[in-house]
Amino acid sequence: MKDATNHIVNINLAEPAAEISREKSAELYTKAKTYFPGGVNSPVRAFKSVYGTPLFIQKGDGSHLWDADGNEFVDYCCSWGPLILGHNHPAVREKVIEVMQYGMSFGAPTALENELAELILSNNRFIEKIRFVSSGTEAVMSAIRLARGYTKRNKILKFEGCYHGHVDALLVKAGSGLVTFGETSSAGIPQSFADETVVVALNDKTAVAQAFEEFKDQIAAIIIEPIPANNGLLLQEPEFLQFLRDICTANGSLLIFDEVISGFRVGFEGAAGYYNIQPDIITYGKIIGGGLPVGAYGASAAIMSQISPDGAVYQAGTLSGNPVAMSAGIAQLSQLLQPGFYKQLHDKTEGFVNAVRSYIAEHNYPVKVFAIGSVFWFAFTEQEAIRRADEINPASMDNFKLMHRELLNRGIYLGPSGYEVGFVSSAHTAADLEKTQQAIFHSLSLIFDSQI
Repeated sequence: MKDATNHIVNINLAEPAAEISREKSAELYTKAKTYFPGGVNSPVRAFKSVYGTPLFIQKGDGSHLWDADGNEFVDYCCSWGPLILGHNHPAVREKVIEVMQYGMSFGAPTALENELAELILSNNRFIEKIRFVSSGTEAVMSAIRLARGYTKRNKILKFEGCYHGHVDALLVKAGSGLVTFGETSSAGIPQSFADETVVVALNDKTAVAQAFEEFKDQIAAIIIEPIPANNGLLLQEPEFLQFLRDICTANGSLLIFDEVISGFRVGFEGAAGYYNIQPDIITYGKIIGGGLPVGAYGASAAIMSQISPDGAVYQAGTLSGNPVAMSAGIAQLSQLLQPGFYKQLHDKTEGFVNAVRSYIAEHNYPVKVFAIGSVFWFAFTEQEAIRRADEINPASMDNFKLMHRELLNRGIYLGPSGYEVGFVSSAHTAADLEKTQQAIFHSLSLIFDSQI
């Protein structure tokens, strides 16, 4: 809120917002726990990192969600990113309904696969051929196999703080050394799998160079989220990403960009286009299905020629190229190609983020808002940049937990973890963003001034 001199002034501090009703969601969660491990079908949904029981969502429309208790929220989770047009977008919905009238799965080629592939490839300088799969995890798993098959090498180098789905060889964490074999971060993964994965810290050229010295001619690929957004928003300097490109080229290894989140989110060409860096393989997900389950990986025609039935690297999927998912992707990506789409979305996000940053600066709160494109992340820190996972203070999540509860009670929905990023969609209105700003201002004031 600003005074006549255009300076942000103190808002009127209020008591914490009244708790929303969760009675029906709680009942559903109690029943769900009798069916599913932890009552959920994906762990973060269990709300273990925030207050209260999970909210069971009943419907979404535009930028808003409604839960089983009738609570309405402005949504910044956007199904963890793919709903760049918001919920239930008419163009996506109508295209899906049109296609569903003719059947929902054939296990055979359809023209829709060609149409979506042409839409992507004709507007993306960084890949020449693509293969559709059913999830981001499957895309990454396939890309790793392709890299190994193409290079005839076994080891993969990944970074602590980047998440690549629940692939066995990549569900690993760093050990205690500068360059280490991965240590399994999940039960059920043989150590022998993790031993083929080298883990180093983000933003550490020395560690990467040392890994190539220690495992000379053994590393098939480096895999990285070029915009790491699964463990905070750990924005990397372009020079580091270019260094990875150069060291892979020098050592005959492939560079894999995991763009399951950043692909089509920061621009139609994703992070590869944003930074103008050519990876060897790119994985996609989320957005290209318009909210339906989908994934893809792409590369040059030469690399993709190694995939069966052309080559010896086997990969298959009964639901790959599912016509319903393809139709949703066609409808959504067509919207993204409209002139000015990304600039308008970026400007909207930038205005929102800058308003929050101004309020934080005016009050000298130890909070930073990191953002790129239409992705943002709240970090309870005084650091000007966070580029590595070990630079995140776990204790700071206590403040996010308080903030999350206050925002929910004020009608704002963020993902239920302080390590997760938020997303602005084209459906968010000026009124939505103003309401959200005010809710954030109140929440931060309550956390830091009232010590709730």
